[in-house]
Amino acid sequence: MPWIRSNTPRWRSSRNSGRDSVTALLLKTIQSHYDDVDRIAADVAGMGYEKAAAILSERMPRRPRARSGEIGEILATEIVEEKLGYRVPFRRLRYKDGREMALRGDDIIGIASTPDGLSFAKGESKSRANLTKTTITEARAVLSRDSGRPTPTSILFVVDRLMDRGGTDEQLGRAIRDSFANQSVPARRVAHVMFTMSGNSAPQALADDLTTASENRHHVSIHLHIPDHQDFIKKSYEEALKLGEH
Repeated sequence: MPWIRSNTPRWRSSRNSGRDSVTALLLKTIQSHYDDVDRIAADVAGMGYEKAAAILSERMPRRPRARSGEIGEILATEIVEEKLGYRVPFRRLRYKDGREMALRGDDIIGIASTPDGLSFAKGESKSRANLTKTTITEARAVLSRDSGRPTPTSILFVVDRLMDRGGTDEQLGRAIRDSFANQSVPARRVAHVMFTMSGNSAPQALADDLTTASENRHHVSIHLHIPDHQDFIKKSYEEALKLGEH
C-alpha cells in the first residue's frame, strides 16, 4: 500500500519566505503539465524564447476561473505522486481540446502496484478564492460517483495512453483494463483524495466531511491556504510564460 492513512487531513498555509524558495520549481512544474519540458527546450533552441513562449501560451488558459481550476489539479497531481506514493502516468492538461476547455472525467488517477494487486487514487481538486461547504460537498459527490471507483472515461483514457507506449506500460494498461472489466477492484484499493486550495483557511466543513467519509476505503484531504489566492494564480501563469528568465 502506498503511503496513506485512513481519514487523514493535511492542512498547509503558504508563506512568502517559503514560496520564494520554490518559485522556480513551481513555474517549471506548471509548464510541464502543458507540454513536455524537453520539447519546450527544443522550441527555445530552435525558435528562441519569444516564439517558444507563444506556443506554450496557446496551451495555457487565460481566464482566471480556468487557471484557478487547473493550477489546483497541477498541485494535486504532484502531491499524489510525491507524498502519497502513486504514479500519475499522464499530465491530463496536455490533452485538452482547447486552452479554456475543461476535461471530463476524474481530475487525478494514481496507480500503485501492491502485493494485493493494483491500487488506485481517485482525486478531486477544488480551487476557490473562498472555499465553502457547498464546494466541499460537490467534491465529495464527484469522488463517490461510479460506486467510488474511477470513472470509465478516466480509466479508458489512462489505459489507451499506456497501451500506446508499449513495453511494460502496455502490460500495465492491460492489467488495469482487465481489473475494471472484471470488477475486481475492491473499495479498499481505491483511495479518495480531496485537494482544496483557497484564500481562506480550511473551513470546519472540510474536517467534518473527512470525519463522515465512508469507512470502506482510505481517505485523504489536503488543504492549501493561499491568502493572496487570485494574485498568486495570475502571477504564476504570467511568470511561467517568461521562458529563460528563471
